[in-house]
Amino acid sequence: MRTLFLHPPSYQGFDGGAGARYQARREVRSYWYPTWLAQPAALVPDSLLVDAPPAGLTLPDVVPLAVGHDLAILHTSSPSFAGDVKVAEALKAENPSLLVGFVGAKVAVQPEASLRASTAIDFVAREEFDFTVAEVAEGRPLAAVDGISYRDPHGQVVRNADRQMVEDMDSLPFVTPVYKRHLRAEDYYIGYLRHPYLSFYTGRGCRSRCTFCLWPQTVGGHRYRTRSVANVLDEAAVAAELFPQVKELFFDDDTFTDDRQRAEDIARGLGRLGITWSCNAKANVPRETLKVLRDNGLRLVVVGYESGSQQILNNVKKGLRVDRARRFASDCHDLGITMHGTFIIGLPGETKETIRETIDFARQVNPHTIQVSVAAPYPGTELHRQAVENGWLPDDADGAALVSERGTQIAALSYPGLGHTEILDSVDAMYKRFYFRAGKIAELSAEMIRRPDLAGRRLREGGEFMRFLRRRSAAQAS
Repeated sequence: MRTLFLHPPSYQGFDGGAGARYQARREVRSYWYPTWLAQPAALVPDSLLVDAPPAGLTLPDVVPLAVGHDLAILHTSSPSFAGDVKVAEALKAENPSLLVGFVGAKVAVQPEASLRASTAIDFVAREEFDFTVAEVAEGRPLAAVDGISYRDPHGQVVRNADRQMVEDMDSLPFVTPVYKRHLRAEDYYIGYLRHPYLSFYTGRGCRSRCTFCLWPQTVGGHRYRTRSVANVLDEAAVAAELFPQVKELFFDDDTFTDDRQRAEDIARGLGRLGITWSCNAKANVPRETLKVLRDNGLRLVVVGYESGSQQILNNVKKGLRVDRARRFASDCHDLGITMHGTFIIGLPGETKETIRETIDFARQVNPHTIQVSVAAPYPGTELHRQAVENGWLPDDADGAALVSERGTQIAALSYPGLGHTEILDSVDAMYKRFYFRAGKIAELSAEMIRRPDLAGRRLREGGEFMRFLRRRSAAQAS
């Protein structure tokens, strides 16, 4: 079947594609690669991958694509679902014979409700959907495809058998040739990564049990299933050949450093290839491993600190001690590894005091840059179940209202003694207390002096960041 893989048009600047961990418009221009769509696209010959938001495409731009295709696979999310349904309906109106399937965490955990949202959706794929979609594209009857729920000719929702997880990760083809055929690396920005960058996964799943984390609880699972070292290095070499302009590779595994020996082996191979790279890391990696990675091209680690309060970390089953996180940060500073720290305000048990602890902790461990999010209770996560059971989310049991009408995060949760407004205000306060201090301003200024090629980008991002905070303050005041 002539197959279109589409990340639909959405809110302006919306970073919600099949690769974003949390779907929202960021404080600065930010786009992840649509890796989860590129993977099945690599399995379907002559398919087309369109990532509308980074390319600046609108609904009128993508609707004509319906005519030239038999099958459209749309990636969706809880925040963007209503808008994505409208895109599906427009595609179907343009080509009534088009078969439309939705993929993503939203439909994986709410398949029946998603199908009932619109007759334009013919099926949804649950679990990992790479080979599921490939089988549909082969023209198999929907009744014969594991891992989908679909609407039969009588309008009844049918749930097929579950699809088994992919165990042989090397059986999946490379995504980088798909990127080359259909995407522009220059369209993808992440504030803390060099531009242009390229990202892909070396494995799926995460051993950690964090209650708030979306992908391990919905699609990826809690076993870290990995590609072989040779397979990863082969794709890294292909990426370097296909994208000579790319300045950095990013490994987007939930926690690349979970298998330390494998991480070291990959690092040594990347060192031989002369590739600069970065990755996600848990704040418990031993200094000796960090040194091996640093010596072989590691530039930056993205670290999910989440909170500076040990009680909050325990509440969300983070599996991390604050003192160990401090030692990890100290090791990174000593070794010259740049850190981007991510934090979440509004997790269960949050109080004004724990927020102060988190702000103080962030200033002390001093990552080069930070991202501060509000706790987002995505359907399918333990956090969402807790929120519904405890009345922290009384008006939004399906998890749709996670972003504002502009696509930015809102504080969906509230607790006795800590309401929506205080949580959102605390995000802005944390940004200001972290960045608006003499030492941090001097550090970022020195970086721009040292790297003139970065100065223009940092000034643009700084302007975007300040405008974002002003708009959010004005919205809250009104």
